[in-house]
Amino acid sequence: MNSAVNEERESSRQGRTVPVYQALAEDIRRADVDTVFGLMSDDTAVFATALDTIGLGFHGARHENSAIAMAEGYATASGRLGVAVVGRGPATANGLHAAVYASRTGAKVLIIHGEAPFNHGAINTLGPDYKEFDAAGVLSAAGLKSFVATSAGAARTALADALAEAMLGRTVTLRLPTNVQLAEIELPADDDPVSAAPDAPALQPPRAHAIDATVALLEKSRKPLIIAGLGAHRAGAKAALESLAERIGGLLVTTARGKEMFRGNPYNLGIIGSFSHSVARRLIDQTDCVLVFGAGLNLLTTSFGTFVPDVPLVQVDKVRNNIGRWCDADVAVVGDARLAAEQLLKALPARTEAEKPFHTAEVRGSLADFDPADDFQAAPTARTVDPRSLGIELDALLPENRDIVYDAGNFLGVVPYLSVPGPDHFKLTTDFASIGIGFGAALGFAKARPDRTTVLVIGDGGFLMTMGELETAAREDLALIIVLMNDCAYGAELHLLKMRQLPVSKSVFPDVDFAPVAEAFGFRAVTIRTLDELRALAPLLANPEEPIFLDCKINADIAAPFMGEFAAFEASRD
Repeated sequence: MNSAVNEERESSRQGRTVPVYQALAEDIRRADVDTVFGLMSDDTAVFATALDTIGLGFHGARHENSAIAMAEGYATASGRLGVAVVGRGPATANGLHAAVYASRTGAKVLIIHGEAPFNHGAINTLGPDYKEFDAAGVLSAAGLKSFVATSAGAARTALADALAEAMLGRTVTLRLPTNVQLAEIELPADDDPVSAAPDAPALQPPRAHAIDATVALLEKSRKPLIIAGLGAHRAGAKAALESLAERIGGLLVTTARGKEMFRGNPYNLGIIGSFSHSVARRLIDQTDCVLVFGAGLNLLTTSFGTFVPDVPLVQVDKVRNNIGRWCDADVAVVGDARLAAEQLLKALPARTEAEKPFHTAEVRGSLADFDPADDFQAAPTARTVDPRSLGIELDALLPENRDIVYDAGNFLGVVPYLSVPGPDHFKLTTDFASIGIGFGAALGFAKARPDRTTVLVIGDGGFLMTMGELETAAREDLALIIVLMNDCAYGAELHLLKMRQLPVSKSVFPDVDFAPVAEAFGFRAVTIRTLDELRALAPLLANPEEPIFLDCKINADIAAPFMGEFAAFEASRD
């Protein structure tokens, strides 16, 4: 008996010896990862090849920023872990922009960097090391949590720790020195998979005192407004908030990131703040109490602080530090948005129709009859279209089953005119207030959701930064429609200079036709200068069977509403 037991134990110990890079690749696969993005370098090429060889699928970008943005877009669209593999030194520096962006989105992203070999105290080395770079210091200064595999024996533990941290909804980095990657490690035959999925935190119900304080405010309110952000959507609070609005006679509105959460509700005002339409603004001006669920109340949500009258404001958020961070809150309710809404429903009595002056046929009619084209005077030119009219036309022509990813810039003024099925189909990439992230994020979306059409809306400035990813989209055979909002300028800067009555020449560029460039990479490409030219593409856009590129020449004189709000805000601080 003892002999048999000893033989079994010995057999379990007899595993295999593999390079560390192979062991790490297998551990990543065990963590329910089947897709990896990146741009290989000499210090990650072997590792990237190992990932691809075991079936994870290594999808290469043309720039490290795009590779990391692809991982973030994939994580956002799929809810799974997004993994990016890039090199050390200049590659790490190249990808820093997207790494900081990803760290602010709340997506689950693991960025694996190559790293110089540990010299174990060696004094004389061949040099210089042209890729020398203080990655640990730079990543830390950028606010990124970083792990490092200091030895072959510690490599798998470092990966497991990094995976666990990323699965909490954070962007983390793992640095792999080349000599650690190439070292060999023994794996026992009964090797246990690395666990990378921590238990989901328990939902936090609000304290009864906070609910009582909110009820006391609402008892005095007859025209309440409910604002829902992306946090409310992710909490699954939609039904509870709609029921609450019905109970108290409230109107519903979302932040930009919560776009279309209340689509189809007769009391839906759309987006609040800088992307609001005229009917919404008129009704919001009448509110006497505001309830905010899972929204940060940033400058665009609040129209730079001018979004509602001076009325009581209740802010509900599961993170205490988010409450009152950007906008004063009179009542703080710490807890899950759905649970808070459900507790309020239980605590509040039903109201009569007379006690709900927002819930009238007149209000419902004004919202149902609203035509976004009535909010502006279209201003096309002989060779350009009005971007707002373009957005309305595209809304009717693009496939209904679509995801829309935006880069950043003045062209974001089209956001109200392009609808999506719900918040999960809408992606802003403005978390680092920069251009050039949208293309990578859109590629990640397209990879995660091949059954839907991904639409990238990008300005010519951001496009020129990332134009090389046209090849990536074609090579990966991704269902992508690129809408280039081409004003031949850095639009935001152009209008900023105009508002300050300064020369604009350095913000304006030649009218380049990008369609032939996209066509050379395999896109069906068309230049659009009139709405009729766009309408002629209706059959192509309704059922796209190939990547499509629309170089839309837009009137550069049209400023997004938030540009005027920003100018007024700046003037108020002078």
